[in-house]
Amino acid sequence: MTWESLAQMERAVSAWLQGPVARQAWVRRLALFVAHSGDGWFWFPGLLVVMGLVPGLRAWAWTSFKALFVVALVVAALKYTIRRPRPQSPWGAIYRRTDPHSFPSGHAARGAALAVVAWATLPAAWAWAFTLWAAALAWSRAAIGVHHPSDVAAGTLLGVLLALLVVAL
Repeated sequence: MTWESLAQMERAVSAWLQGPVARQAWVRRLALFVAHSGDGWFWFPGLLVVMGLVPGLRAWAWTSFKALFVVALVVAALKYTIRRPRPQSPWGAIYRRTDPHSFPSGHAARGAALAVVAWATLPAAWAWAFTLWAAALAWSRAAIGVHHPSDVAAGTLLGVLLALLVVAL
């Protein structure tokens, strides 16, 4: 398999994922909502609030905060080292302006890390909820065309590995 055949396959997967978003307004609204639900500006202060106000969730919030901090550092280092441009699509112009690099997906890494921490610190029902949300988040990032599918796959794997490291330490 050549690099060009891999790139062609990724373009085909991207088109398949973006098709329903382009054709159905409700799918587009859902994808955009889910895609933004993983924004870091929401999670960091939200976790701090949870740490201060919900004693029963402090362990989860503190471990999540540490995991997301490590994820943010590693993702930023990789993005600015690799510098893969984001794909062009009708959606996500703000991401192309504020963060033009797409590999790996920070949102996918963030969602996967939160799911791993949930499995380590919360009841199974919550862990499943975080896992399903992380999968939807990863789908949405490729479906709205702000990431290539390989960006999302790499981000998910990176988030899992880094969160496992944080949980282990």
